[in-house]
Amino acid sequence: MIADSQGVRIGYEVRGDGEPLVLVHGLAYDRAGWGRLPDLLAERYRVVLLDNRGVGESDEPAGPYAVAQMADDVVAVLDDAGLARTNLFGVSLGGYIAQELVLAHPERVEKLILASTAPGGPRAHPMPQSTQEVFARYPTMEREAGLRMFVENSLGERGVRELPDLVEEIFQYRLGHAPTVAAWLAQATAGAAFDAYDRLGAIGAPTLVLAGGADVVVDPRNAALLGELIPHARVEIVPERGHLLVWEDSERVAQLVTEFLA
Repeated sequence: MIADSQGVRIGYEVRGDGEPLVLVHGLAYDRAGWGRLPDLLAERYRVVLLDNRGVGESDEPAGPYAVAQMADDVVAVLDDAGLARTNLFGVSLGGYIAQELVLAHPERVEKLILASTAPGGPRAHPMPQSTQEVFARYPTMEREAGLRMFVENSLGERGVRELPDLVEEIFQYRLGHAPTVAAWLAQATAGAAFDAYDRLGAIGAPTLVLAGGADVVVDPRNAALLGELIPHARVEIVPERGHLLVWEDSERVAQLVTEFLA
């Protein structure tokens, strides 16, 4: 299915029946990049998966992008899918998009789930130096080497050491679905400019904040920070999991989300 967001085509799909739950992914991941999580959630919910602008079946307009634009893209999907109100789950950059959407359109969000993300801006805990170096190197690297570097960094040392099959599964996904470098930069610029720190107190939706305790992409201390800044927020840290928590422990994430939405 395709929604129109002010002339930009946004691809999306729907799985399952029940209470709606919209999933918004992070930097350079399209709607196929959630591992087993969507199917686990679709056993109970009407799960809406979308491609952010620049990835998947969505258009790749010239960048840079802004998080507010990407939030408007999600609203266009809600409108096209006939959803006046929904539960909203954003991961990483998708967490920024979800924060922006609930702040700009609070009437559209029933409950909010933020995973592997931060409030943005200079007062958030910064991206670890090692990952800053990964981001700086990627645009200059050979494609396959760069994608493998991203996968291994996002899973973290434990994931690489103990879950080699998962490393290969995500790497193969990235090979088949990675956006152009221009689209990657356009999305990355949106994330770098985002700052909701002073606005988060206005979020009225009940909120669940999830993080992997071993995340080296988004410092997991940001989960506690979001919990302090957002009223009615609950924080759950999943120990020894990395940035790709939704892949690495899909069952645990699905359990936490289901308990929260019940």
